[in-house]
Parts: sequence; C-alpha cells; structure tokens
Amino acid sequence: MCAAAWLIFGQGIVGDKNVEFKQLSKDDVPKSIETEVIPEYRELERALGCLIDGKVYVIVTRGEKPTAGYEVSIDKMSMEKTKGGTNMKVYATFTEPQVGVAVSQLVTYPYAVASTDLTSLPDTIELVVKYAE
Repeated sequence: MCAAAWLIFGQGIVGDKNVEFKQLSKDDVPKSIETEVIPEYRELERALGCLIDGKVYVIVTRGEKPTAGYEVSIDKMSMEKTKGGTNMKVYATFTEPQVGVAVSQLVTYPYAVASTDLTSLPDTIELVVKYAE
C-alpha cells in the first residue's frame, strides 16, 4: 500500500514532530519497492510512502534525467497535524551533475528510499526540495 505526495498549503497546522529514519543503500531496499513501486513512479518527481510488513518506507523520485550525475538524498522528515489529518514533510536535496565534468550519456531515474519508525501512513505527503550548490 503506497500513498503519493500531494501538495498542500499547510492550513490548520497545530504542531509537528521529527520522524526517525534511515536512508537505505540500493542493496537494502525491499524487493517489493524495487519491483513494484520504483517502476511505477520513477518517471515522476515526488515523495511517497509505502507500508510493507507493518513498517513505513518513504521513496523520493526525481523523474527521468538525460545523463548520469543526478542524485537525491533525504535530509529530514517531520509529521504535522492539519485540519485534514496528518501530513508528512519530506525534505530532500537534489544534486545536479557538475558543469564541465564528463558523465555517462544514458537516461537515469534517481531515487532514494528510507525506512522510518512509523507504523501507519500519513494522510498526505509533501516533498520539500532544495538543490545542492
């Protein structure tokens, strides 16, 4: 079960708390995320959550990129209560290829996956992006 990110405007926020998480290496990503979730969402830029075996995983995808050198990392997650329920903010850093550095000329789909301390999905997920300098 997965929940995609929806843009919300933060109306009625009454507090928030940080979410404990660990960004996973590609080898540690659950197989069902690799085979079912990533192929479906890899062409989109978004954050989404999946509940697998009672544990919430968060995936951030960057969409299709024309070369290697694009990266994504998850920096922070926080949960807030809103009038509509709960919203998770996922803060991510997007890195672009360095100018003047040779990169492989192949289409890539950068993404990051993190395991969290949550046991249920939030009502909405919001992706907050900053670009590395």
